[in-house]
Amino acid sequence: MIELYTAGTPNGKKVSIMLEELGLPYNVHPINLGKLEQKEEWYLKINPNGRIPAIVDTDNGNFPVFESGAILIYLAEKTGKFLPKDPKERSIAIQWLMFQMGGVGPMQGQANHFIKFAPEKIPYAMKRYYDETKRLYSVLERRLSESEYLAGNELSVADIATWPWVKGRSYIDLGLEDYPKLKAWEEKLGNRPGFIKGNEIPKT
Repeated sequence: MIELYTAGTPNGKKVSIMLEELGLPYNVHPINLGKLEQKEEWYLKINPNGRIPAIVDTDNGNFPVFESGAILIYLAEKTGKFLPKDPKERSIAIQWLMFQMGGVGPMQGQANHFIKFAPEKIPYAMKRYYDETKRLYSVLERRLSESEYLAGNELSVADIATWPWVKGRSYIDLGLEDYPKLKAWEEKLGNRPGFIKGNEIPKT
């Protein structure tokens, strides 16, 4: 059984979508970020960084895994799904996963913060991260004009990691009119039952 510690953020939704797509049984443990539950000592034993998401695999000696990308890789290797076995194809999937982890997530996350949540408006920061998010979306658009999914012709951890961020772009009011391939990809994945259900976790 997978014990999932999560909250309603794009990084949290990655893992619940992955679990739904895999059909693995799991229990949801919502973490109240506003009350800083993620910083409590019991949780730091699972994720020393004090962030969500994290999992504990009770079928593997209560093995904890933190960092959303690492969790996706762990679950893919555990099940043999969504991460190709061929070395080149596997590398492509991991490259696009890292593109999300090191690019889309951090840059869009900063755009979200400065545009939506920062206590004071800093025009330079707002424009800097908004423009960088648009640039990264252009990279995704170019990639999806070449292949059906980010890593090729099959769904992979790269798509599962990236979709919740694209879906959550409303925080910065970024439309997809200039990204038709990305828009079609978002809609196609958003119609999959695993994405629909996983995107609703945790229920509030």
